[in-house]
Amino acid sequence: QVQLVESGGGLAQPGGSLRLSCVRSGSAFSADYWHMSWYRRAPGKERELVASISSDGTWINYADSVKGRFTISRDDAKSTVYLQMNSLKPEDTAVYYCKARGERSEEYWGQGTQVTVSS
Repeated sequence: QVQLVESGGGLAQPGGSLRLSCVRSGSAFSADYWHMSWYRRAPGKERELVASISSDGTWINYADSVKGRFTISRDDAKSTVYLQMNSLKPEDTAVYYCKARGERSEEYWGQGTQVTVSS
């Protein structure tokens, strides 16, 4: 069973930075089998896609709201995907979730990590 564990959330001031990590384990497939994404859910709002990176790392997509501020990356040797978040805003406050989608369209989610941006 594939497991995803996020970490790195916490409290940041507006304009600050955080780096989220998502470690994948339990997969019989190599790292390049998995397309990885970060989602978030703010209080009272629908879950939204924040950023995605293809299985080979050549295609990356961002939500308009985070373009130029957030960077998604992957280290397949560590089975880890990162989300570097800079210039944080209060509206970035949410629970951030990692998702893995395999070549057969199977999906796995992490438990989420809370990010709070406040002065």
